[in-house]
Amino acid sequence: MKQQTNLWSQVGKYSIFSLLLTFLSIPQIQAQNKSLSGYVRDGMTGEALIGATIFVPSLKKGAYTNDYGFYSLTLPSGTYDVQFRYLGFVVDTQTVNLTENAKIEVELLPEQTSVDEVVISSKAPSSNVNSNEMGVTSLSINEIKKIPVIFGETDVLKTIQLLPGVKPAGEGNSGFYVRGGSSDQNLILLDEAPVYNASHLLGFFSVFNGDAIKNTKLYKGNQPAEYGGRLSSTMDISMRDGNTKDYKLTGGIGLISSRLTFEGPIKEDEGSFMVSGRRTYADLFLGLSNDEALSNSALYFYDLNAKANYKLGEKDQIFLSGYFGRDVFQFQDNFGIDWGNTTATLRWNHIFNDKLFLNSSLIYSDYDYSINIDAVDGSLFSGIQDWNLKENFTYYANSQNTIDFGVDAIYHTFTPGGFVSSEENLNMELEDRYALETAAYVSHDWSPTNNFKLTYGLRLSNFTVLGPGTFYQYNAEGAVVDSSVYTSSEVVKNYSGLEPRINATYILGENHSVKASYARNRQNIHLLSNSTSSTPTDLWIPSSEIVAPEISDQWSVGYFRNFNDNKWEASVEVYYKDLQNQIDYQNGADIFLNENVESQLVFGDGWAYGAEFLLKKNVGKFTGWVSYTLSRTMRQFEEINDGNPFPARQDRIHDVSVVAIYEPNKKWSFSGSFVYYTGDAITFPSGSYSIDGNIVPYYTERNGYRMPDYHRLDLSATWYGKNPETNLNFSLYNAYGRKNAFTIDFRESETNPGTTEAVRTHLFQWVPSVTYNFSF
Repeated sequence: MKQQTNLWSQVGKYSIFSLLLTFLSIPQIQAQNKSLSGYVRDGMTGEALIGATIFVPSLKKGAYTNDYGFYSLTLPSGTYDVQFRYLGFVVDTQTVNLTENAKIEVELLPEQTSVDEVVISSKAPSSNVNSNEMGVTSLSINEIKKIPVIFGETDVLKTIQLLPGVKPAGEGNSGFYVRGGSSDQNLILLDEAPVYNASHLLGFFSVFNGDAIKNTKLYKGNQPAEYGGRLSSTMDISMRDGNTKDYKLTGGIGLISSRLTFEGPIKEDEGSFMVSGRRTYADLFLGLSNDEALSNSALYFYDLNAKANYKLGEKDQIFLSGYFGRDVFQFQDNFGIDWGNTTATLRWNHIFNDKLFLNSSLIYSDYDYSINIDAVDGSLFSGIQDWNLKENFTYYANSQNTIDFGVDAIYHTFTPGGFVSSEENLNMELEDRYALETAAYVSHDWSPTNNFKLTYGLRLSNFTVLGPGTFYQYNAEGAVVDSSVYTSSEVVKNYSGLEPRINATYILGENHSVKASYARNRQNIHLLSNSTSSTPTDLWIPSSEIVAPEISDQWSVGYFRNFNDNKWEASVEVYYKDLQNQIDYQNGADIFLNENVESQLVFGDGWAYGAEFLLKKNVGKFTGWVSYTLSRTMRQFEEINDGNPFPARQDRIHDVSVVAIYEPNKKWSFSGSFVYYTGDAITFPSGSYSIDGNIVPYYTERNGYRMPDYHRLDLSATWYGKNPETNLNFSLYNAYGRKNAFTIDFRESETNPGTTEAVRTHLFQWVPSVTYNFSF
C-alpha cells in the first residue's frame, strides 16, 4: 500500500491531472478492487456492439461498451454472475471468479424475435431514464430502414427530422435545423470526418448510404467535451466495420438508384472489410429521350464507402475508412455543375491496461464544387479542406468514475473561389485562407450514488487565422480603408475560449428521473448562403479580424419516464439558447467572387427557446412515436429591421411528427409517418409601386410573413422473404397529394397589368417507389 502511494506521489509531481487519477484510484486500492474488461461483438458478423450493457445484478452495478465495443468495469474481488445485454440479442450470463483482473470477449447472438416482441430501439431498457444524457438520440440503421422517405431511399438525415427539436429545411430536403440554429451550425461526422455538404441532388438525398451505416447519434447542443466547433448539434455517424465471419453480398434496386455492398473477413475474427457503392441512373433514361436537349444532358450522383479493420494483437486494432461522393449535372454543352465530398479516417485503438483506452485518429476531409460555363470556356470553383489529428483517452477509474481527456488539432484551407477561363481577361481568383483550430478537453463521468449522476467537462478551444494573405479593414459603409499583408504561417488573429459542459441526472425511482444540463459552444467557421440548406455554391469562411467566433449558451431541463415494463417511454425537455455574433447579409449584399465579402456582412445576436415532447412505444406488433416541439427562434441586428428583433427563417412555432410501424407477422411490415409544421418565416413585399411602367416591390420588415403551413403523410409496406434481408419495399411519399408550397414568387399579372400576383410553386404531389433488397 505504501509503495503504491509513493509511486502515485512521484507521478503527481509531473501532472496535476495525475493527482485526480490518484484520488479516484485510492478507493480501488483500499477495497482490493479488480477490473473486468473486454469487447462485446455481434456473434454473427463480428461487428462491435455500441452501447451494449454489462450488468452485475447482485451489486446493481454496470457499464456500457464504447464506440468500439470496449468495456471496463471495476468490482470488489469475488464471484459474480455477469449479464451481457443488447436489445435484439440473446442475453449472455457468465459466472466470473474475479480474484484478479480479467478479460472476457463476448459474442452475442441475434434473438429469434417473436411477433409479440418486435423491438425498434437499440437502446437498453430504461436507458432514457438512467443514462446521464439529455438532448441525445441514438438510432440504429434497422430502425431507420423501416421509416418511409422520398424515393424509397433509406435516409439517416430525413429520419432524424422526425425527432423533437429537429426541423427539416424544406420539402424533400436533407438539411435540418436543431433548436433554433441554422443549418451550418450542425457538425456532421462520418467516422469522425466532417462532412461539409451532406446533400445529393440539391438536398433530395443525403450522402449517407444506409447499407454502409451502423449507428447514428445526435447531440442537440449539449455534446460531451470531446466535440466542438458547432453551436447547435453534433451528429456522429459510424460506418459498418464489415463481417469478420463470412463473405456477404447485399444490395438494392430502386426506381432511380441502386446499391451494392460486399463485405467479409480479411482473416476470420481478426479483421474485415466493407465496400459499398450507390448510384442514380436518371441520366441513363435521359439518353433515351427524343428531345436532344435532354438526351445530351446528365443528372446523377454516386457514393463509395469503404472500410477495413485489423487486430494487431490483444491490445491494438487499426481502422481505415473512407467516403467519396459526387454529383454531376450537365445541361447539353452549355452549363454544368459538379460537387462532392471526400473523407478518409485512419484510427488506432490501443489498450494500455484494463483501465486506460486510447483512440488516435488522423482525418482528412475535402469539399469542393465547380460550375462549368461552356460559352466562355470557363469554370467557377470553391471549396474547403481539413487535416485533423485527434488523441482521445478514456480512463475507467472505478465503477463510479470515468474520465475522458484528449487533444484535437485541425488545419483548415479555405478556397473562397475563382473563375478560370480560356479568355484571360475573365480570369480571377480569390486568395485562399488558412487557419489552425486546436482544443484540449477533459470530462468526468461521476456516479456518487445509485440515484445521482454527474458529467462535467471543460473544453479549451483556440482558433488561429494564418497567412499568407491580404486582410482588409472597412469603414461603416463597407469601403476599404486599410489593408495588411501577412506572410506564410504568420498569425493574423487568435481567438481562445473555454467551453464548460455539465449534465446532471437524479433518478426519482425505477421508472422516472429528472435531468438538467448547460453547455457553451464556439464556432469559428461560417457558412454564407442564401438557401435553406447546403447547396453547391455555399461559401465557407473562417473567423477573422472582422468576423468574430459565434458563441452559444444552452440551458435545458427535462423529465423522463417509462411505463408498462419499459414498453413505453416519455420525455419532456425545455431549453433556452442564447446566441452571440450571429451573421447575416446586409440589404443588397454582393457576395459573388467578392474579395471584400466581409464588408457585406452584419453581426448581431439571437435566442431560441422551446419545449420538446416525446411519447414512444418500443415493444409489440405496433411501435412508433409521437413528437411535438413548441419553439421560437429570434434574431436581432442593428442594421436590419430598424434594429428590432425578427423571427429567423427557421422559426417554426409548432412542429409535429407521428411515426407508426405495424408488424403483424414475420412476412409483412407496414409503416407510416405524418408531419406538420408552421410555415417558415419569410420576407414578402408589403406593396409595390411603378417606375417608368415597371412594377417595383416594396419591402418593410424582415421575415414578417409566413409560408403556408406544411403537412404530409408517407406510407410504406415491406414484404420479407425467408432471409429478412431479402425484401420488397413499396412506399408512397405524400399519400394524399398535398401541394405544399416550395416557393412563392411575385410578378406582374398577365391578365391585369399594373397589379402584382403571387405565384405558388410545389414540387411533389405523389411520389411512389418500389425497391428490391437482396442478400447473398
